[in-house]
Amino acid sequence: MSDEQIPVVRDVGQGTAKLLPDVDRDRAWLLTVDGAPQSYVDLDDPQHLEFEYVRRLGHVLDCAAEPGLALDLLHLGGGALTLPRYAAATRAGSRQTVVEFDAGLVDLVAEHLPLAAGSGVTVHTADARAWLEAAPAASADVVVADVFGGSRVPAQLTSVEYARAAARVLRPGGLYAANLADGAPFDFLRAQVANFAEAFAELALVAEPAVLRGRRFGNAVLLASDAPLEVGALARKCAADAFPARVEYGDGLARFRKGAAPVADADAAPSPAPPEGAFSLG
Repeated sequence: MSDEQIPVVRDVGQGTAKLLPDVDRDRAWLLTVDGAPQSYVDLDDPQHLEFEYVRRLGHVLDCAAEPGLALDLLHLGGGALTLPRYAAATRAGSRQTVVEFDAGLVDLVAEHLPLAAGSGVTVHTADARAWLEAAPAASADVVVADVFGGSRVPAQLTSVEYARAAARVLRPGGLYAANLADGAPFDFLRAQVANFAEAFAELALVAEPAVLRGRRFGNAVLLASDAPLEVGALARKCAADAFPARVEYGDGLARFRKGAAPVADADAAPSPAPPEGAFSLG
């Protein structure tokens, strides 16, 4: 790969992908698909997380276990592998499996944003739900889901059966974390909380206060575990971030999901389409 920062444009399975160099950071790239930002990667500094929701997922990984402890991670959705690179840098020796449906995107990232040698990251081109259901039981410490078909989470990843499949793959005390997106009245997000409440004992939701108050459409990170979540440490990290977020859990989360029922595979639907321009580059 050349060090010269030249934009790359290529048709992939989900649309037209572009790799755009960041003029302010050497060897840093923004990946977009059909104009929507998908990933940001700094090849020289994998601990630099640009997107707000990715920073929150980074905080989640930081709080998932003792600092530096190697983990077995399963990533559903790959993009430009921002979070796997972060975990490889912060938790050396971790074994990471990435499942990405778009073979063209996998090839693009491998060619232009290669993983560091010895990263411990293995990338597979496959359907996320099918991979999850075929994975060995109790084989992962953390499952991270960041799967979007275009700008929407596919329906097969929004059901209670999917939530139970994720629970089966996690070890006791393991952690599930998903990037979701919704806006008021939060019919989709509330149903997701209801789904995971059927499969996990402990839940939390991380989002910008303006999103949780229904003032705008945006990302929310859903957390689930069969063990108590480290909400105190996570809340402090999120509140102190350059893009502050709130952690909702316990009674507050129960109020948020009140009246929402789990959604079965037969009734599952994709996440709502974002309003025009919600996630596009300005």
